[in-house]
Amino acid sequence: MTYIEIMGGKKLSGEVNIQGSKNTVLPILAATLLINGVTKLKHCPKILDVEHMIKILIEIGCTVTWEGTSVIVDTRGLNTEVVPTDLVKKMRSSIILLGALLGRSHRAVVSYPGGCTIGARPINFHLDAFQQMNVSLEEEDGLITCVTNGIKGADIYLPSPSVGATENVILAGVLGHGKTRIFQAAREPEILELCKFLNSAGAKIYGAGTSRIEIVGVSSLHQTEYTAPSDRIVAGTYLAAAAGTGGDITLKGIGCGSLYAVIQTLREIGCHIRCQQDSITLHSDGVIKAVPEIKTAPYPGFPTDMQSQIMSVLLKASGSSKIIEEIFEGRYQNVPEQARFGAQICLQDRVAFITGVPVLKASEVSAGELRGGAALVIAGLMAEGKTIVKNPYHIQRGYEDICRDLRALGAQIEYKED
Repeated sequence: MTYIEIMGGKKLSGEVNIQGSKNTVLPILAATLLINGVTKLKHCPKILDVEHMIKILIEIGCTVTWEGTSVIVDTRGLNTEVVPTDLVKKMRSSIILLGALLGRSHRAVVSYPGGCTIGARPINFHLDAFQQMNVSLEEEDGLITCVTNGIKGADIYLPSPSVGATENVILAGVLGHGKTRIFQAAREPEILELCKFLNSAGAKIYGAGTSRIEIVGVSSLHQTEYTAPSDRIVAGTYLAAAAGTGGDITLKGIGCGSLYAVIQTLREIGCHIRCQQDSITLHSDGVIKAVPEIKTAPYPGFPTDMQSQIMSVLLKASGSSKIIEEIFEGRYQNVPEQARFGAQICLQDRVAFITGVPVLKASEVSAGELRGGAALVIAGLMAEGKTIVKNPYHIQRGYEDICRDLRALGAQIEYKED
């Protein structure tokens, strides 16, 4: 069995390039189904979630090949709208295939999605929106069958800014009839990238990056090429690691814009950060200041996907910090593993109180989900001695090679086999 071994207590220093964005690439891969032809997606990360999505595309008749870090998708052979259940269960974001298949084929059959176990994340926002767009739904034995005789534009009022629901409505509406408007749309940078990609193929989408998005249906899309941006959560993870261990690192291929809330928090912790157009440099002396309150929120607020990593940094803070998790109720499942490093973490519903300690003790821990697994790696880097992180499969869903990247920054870390 594979595990990660970390010899902690070393400061990080050096430069590392940041991989392509997982949360940008996955919806764009789904969006390729709307193009009856070839798409080239550049700067695509070689991670497990991308592998799962590619397997789904191949299973339903597409041809997919790698060319370096580019993925070429040819959807002309699409031959079914039934998405394989075993693959959907591995990855929650596969639910966005519903909108793309409805737009292309007017029919889609998908099982309820799997992926991380960080909360219920119901898909009723998606399904309610589809029904308003002239889609009939049938749910039976865990399968969702969606059928339409043509997507019709509608005004969609989301109860809260759901990233997945926003993406699904966009994908369904692009080839629909008339105008679709999304109110209280998610504003994440990945939504903006999806819309830029679709517009490069001939879509007419306006307002991406704001809370109101308008999609004017078109009859078809044309072939296109697109370059994915770097992954802001991977970048945030490495910044957090250097904040906790101390040192000087530079991240290449990403600016500070999409990480504003994380960078503000790291500065509050005591880090010095310099932002340039295509790089971020962080200096930390390893002395961590407690933070009175961090509250996760939809973009541009503090991202829930960085909550666990920052909690690991605060395990060594001088004083007590408070984190409020407002997005996913299951995000704290990682806390018992983080507490093994010696700090005190007290949970009260969605609030975590962290009392730091001067020295973290190395431990043997197990990753239960993607970002929580990365947080355990950070704690291991900060701890004195040898840490073992089991079940790194979860980490590999979103990080190309976290050991490779951290070694480039001077960490003593590697994958090992029992």
